[in-house]
Amino acid sequence: MQIDFDKMDGLVTAVIQDYSSGRVLMVGFMNEEAFRKTVETGFATFFSRSRNKLWLKGESSGHRLLVKEISTDCDRDALLVRVEAQGPGVCHEGYQSCFFRRLENGEWNISEPRAYDPDAVYGGKQ
Repeated sequence: MQIDFDKMDGLVTAVIQDYSSGRVLMVGFMNEEAFRKTVETGFATFFSRSRNKLWLKGESSGHRLLVKEISTDCDRDALLVRVEAQGPGVCHEGYQSCFFRRLENGEWNISEPRAYDPDAVYGGKQ
């Protein structure tokens, strides 16, 4: 079965989910090369649209994503990647998940404490 990389100019959306808890950790994009590297290495690799290059999640922080399972949707243009997070958090702002803001009464509120200090990990370069 082939993944359809043509619909979004060579990219597919990759929803990253914690294998144990089911929590959505982040959403990224993969091109065919990033997908192939993810499958070959067992670690989530993405295509950065802002930097226009591949990036291995955790290459700066050490917080890698060990792939446990990959699924695709019925149109084969999106991926669900279930992972074991190796590190205290996935978000470059220091949270366990990139989805740490919750809409409550019309306002966005931070819904959890930081899991790590992003300045200590990234040197203030988030």
